Amino acid sequence: MFRVVSVYTFKATKTKLLLIVKYFSMKRMYENNDIVVFWNSDKCFHSTKCIQASPKTFDVTRKPWIQLNNVPNPEVWQAVEGCPSGALGILYRHGIDVKFESEQCRSAAYDGDKLIGECDYQETDSGWCIYHTEVDPEYGGKGIAKRLVYSVLEAADRKGIEVTATCSYAIKVMQ
Repeated sequence: MFRVVSVYTFKATKTKLLLIVKYFSMKRMYENNDIVVFWNSDKCFHSTKCIQASPKTFDVTRKPWIQLNNVPNPEVWQAVEGCPSGALGILYRHGIDVKFESEQCRSAAYDGDKLIGECDYQETDSGWCIYHTEVDPEYGGKGIAKRLVYSVLEAADRKGIEVTATCSYAIKVMQ
């Protein structure tokens, strides 16, 4: 789980409560042509079950420590599902590419050349604030929104930038 450093509550009306959640954590996403593996450092209690289940995939002596092309996908899937902490998650890619586009302050999901989703953030004095995440309803239920949020979180983490969110979906992913 993300360590929530502080939660700020802004205007509360009858219809909307706006929250900003700050976090400090490491989130990583690893992909091959078919699957996406998510790793949340806050949830990981290092049981090593993933390493035991698929040592060619999970190896903490190597960078990146997760490499998805060393074994068949079913072996990776079984290892991830055996994670007792829930720090690892896995989804099919469904042929969708997620790209981080810093010049447009977003991560974007594409089905070929067609833009089908985005996670938008604003640069502020204190870091980045995710304010909008949306995926075309035709592509819903495939984990694309989660991939979009993780893409922004990972880019921010690699640059040492703090992330907050006002987007309700991003807040959910960050908690």
